[in-house]
Amino acid sequence: MANSHGGAGSGPKTSATSIQTISPSVKWRRPAPARIVLPMRVRLRDVGLGVSDCTTRLPFRFGMNTMTWAPTLTARVELETEAGPAVGYSADLLVPKWFEKDPEKSLRQDVEGLMNSARAAGKAAKAQPEMSVFDLWWRVYRERVHSRPVDASDRLLRGFGVALVERAIIDAACRAADVSFFDALKGDLFQLDPGEVYPELKEWSLAESLPARPLDRVALRHTIGLVDSLRSQDLGSDGRVDDGLPESLEEDIRRYGLRWFKLKLCGDAAVDLPRTARFAEVVAENAGSDVRITVDGNEQFADLDLLVKFMHGLDQIDGGSQLLEQLVCIEQPLPRAASFEESNRAGLAALAEIAPVILDEADHGVEALPRALELGYRGVSMKNCKGVLRAMLQRGLCERHDAFQSAEDLTNLGVLAQQQDLATVAALGLTHVERNGHHYFRGLDHLSADEGRSAAALHPDLWNHCEGETSLRIEEGELQLDSLQCVGYGYSSEIDWGSRTTLDSWEFPEG
Repeated sequence: MANSHGGAGSGPKTSATSIQTISPSVKWRRPAPARIVLPMRVRLRDVGLGVSDCTTRLPFRFGMNTMTWAPTLTARVELETEAGPAVGYSADLLVPKWFEKDPEKSLRQDVEGLMNSARAAGKAAKAQPEMSVFDLWWRVYRERVHSRPVDASDRLLRGFGVALVERAIIDAACRAADVSFFDALKGDLFQLDPGEVYPELKEWSLAESLPARPLDRVALRHTIGLVDSLRSQDLGSDGRVDDGLPESLEEDIRRYGLRWFKLKLCGDAAVDLPRTARFAEVVAENAGSDVRITVDGNEQFADLDLLVKFMHGLDQIDGGSQLLEQLVCIEQPLPRAASFEESNRAGLAALAEIAPVILDEADHGVEALPRALELGYRGVSMKNCKGVLRAMLQRGLCERHDAFQSAEDLTNLGVLAQQQDLATVAALGLTHVERNGHHYFRGLDHLSADEGRSAAALHPDLWNHCEGETSLRIEEGELQLDSLQCVGYGYSSEIDWGSRTTLDSWEFPEG
C-alpha cells in the first residue's frame, strides 16, 4: 500500500453545466503591485463581542457530538496605531465538544467556556502597552496558554480566545496600514520574531518563505461526517430538507464537481469498514478515480495498532486498495492526551508506509509540533481558530523538518471566519482546504440581509446571491480567492455589527 499526494489542479474536470446552475465565474483583475509596508506598533483600545445564532440545515456529527445549532461569536476591536486609529473584526462558530471533549460538561458550559476565553483574551490584550502585533500576540498567548501545563485540558480552549482577538487585531492593523493581509506578511507589518518562540528559526524569514503571490484558487476538500448520507436514497422522502442544496455526498459531487474528500472515522472497524467501502463506491461512480482523500480519526482510536489493522482491512475490500492509493494524510487518530507517548513511535512509522499522520486536536500549544515531528508525525492542521501567527511559525518548522501543513475547517461560516481562514490558506500556498460549513448551514442565513448582499456584491467570486439568499460559489471543485486580496484581512464587505446581540445581553437558548 502506498499513498499519493496531489495538488489543487489534480482530479477530473467536469463541465459547469453538469455541476451547477449558478452564473459563470467573475473574472477578477490581478491585485495591484504590493505596497511598501512599514512595521507598525499598536495598542488595543477596546474589544466588543457580539453573537449570532446559527441553525444547521443538516446535522453534523464529529467525534462524540452531533451539532444542530451553535452561535457565532464576532470580535470587534478598536486599535490605536502609528498610522492612526482603525477597527477590525473576526469571527468563529462556537463548536462544542472539540476544544474540550469533556463528557461531564454540558453544551451550555462548552459554549460559555469559549465566550469566557474570548473575554479573558480581550482583557489581557487591552492591558498591554504599545508594541508590535507579534509582541502583543506573544505576550497574551504566554499569559493565557503557554503558562498552563502541557497536559492541561483547557489549552485549546484558552488559545481560541487569543486567536479570535489576534485576528481582529491583524485586520485592524492591515486597515490602518492600507494593505492586504498577504502584503502585510511579505512586508513584515507585524514584526514577526520566529526565534523568540522557536530558537531554531532565528535566521528563518517568513517573508522569504512565502510564495511570490497568494493563491488565486484552492481545491475544496469536502467533509463526510459520521451521520452524513452517502447516497440520495439513504435520505428517503421523509428525510429530505428540500431546500435546493445538495443533501447527500453524490449530490454534492454532481453539483460542485468535487474531487477532494475528507472522511470522518469513528474508530470502530465494524462501522468504519463497510461505511468506507460505500464511500469509495460513491466517489468512484461520481468523481472517477483521479481524486484525493484524507481521513480524520477525531481522537477516536485507542491505539495506533487499531488504525493499522483498519488500513490493512481496507486494503482487502472492494475499492479499498484504490482508496489507499488516493490517501493523502491521516489526521489526529489518537486522543490528544496520548498523542505524544513514546510508545507511539512504532505505530507512526508503520502508518507512514500508508500515509503521513498529522496533528489536529493535540496541537494545543507551541510545544506540540516540535515534539510531534521528533516522534514521527509528519505535519499539522492549519486552523485560524488555533492562531494565525502560530500557523506562520509552524510553516518554518515544517520547512526545516520536511513536514507539511494541511488546511482544515472547524465548520467555518461566512463572511469573516470563512474569508479570513481562506486568506491565510492563500498566503501559505496550501492548495486544498477542508470546507464543510456550507454543507451543514445554509449560506449566510445567520447574517443580516444587508451583510449578505454586501458580501455577494464585493466578493462575487466566493458568493452567489439569488432571490435574497447568498450561498458559497464552488466551481469545478474549487473556490476562487482573488477578491480576498483587498485592504484588511480577507474581506472588503460591510460588517453589520448592530445586527449582533452583545455578549452581555445574549442568553443561551433553552432546549
